[in-house]
Amino acid sequence: MKGEGAWPARRGPQGTDSEYLAGLRGRSPALALDPPALHTPPRRGPRTPGLRRTQPGLSKSCRGAFQSPRPSPKSGQADGAASEDSLHLDIQKLKEKRDLLDKEITQLISEGYSVNELEDHISLLHEYNDIKDVGQMLLGKLAVIRGVTTKELYPEFGLDMND
Repeated sequence: MKGEGAWPARRGPQGTDSEYLAGLRGRSPALALDPPALHTPPRRGPRTPGLRRTQPGLSKSCRGAFQSPRPSPKSGQADGAASEDSLHLDIQKLKEKRDLLDKEITQLISEGYSVNELEDHISLLHEYNDIKDVGQMLLGKLAVIRGVTTKELYPEFGLDMND
């Protein structure tokens, strides 16, 4: 080897592959796959001491055991009959809920409400929220320019804090 960090020379098939592989221990798997002549180390900017991408305590919470979002079967439901009864009960509850919602829809229609009116109302609410968001953004920019809080600007524009 020529230098301290030099790649070990790979010789022919006379059993020297083990020497080559021993020289790769502790190195990146990508380095082992790429020929040494083609590999250039990645360029990194200056390091700032004390700054990390993630908080130190956060990585520990990510290493916990995986917990499935699906509930595990209860010990009493191990057999098929218990789970089938549970499914029938769930189906019955869903049918009851559907019937209740159908009654509410019928009542709203009899009171004069229509689906089109509801869709128009939702569309107008979306438009209102978009306009309000733009207003809040402008108030925020004005507050930064003036060096005050947005709360201090509300009275000037006749706005209530609940708006």
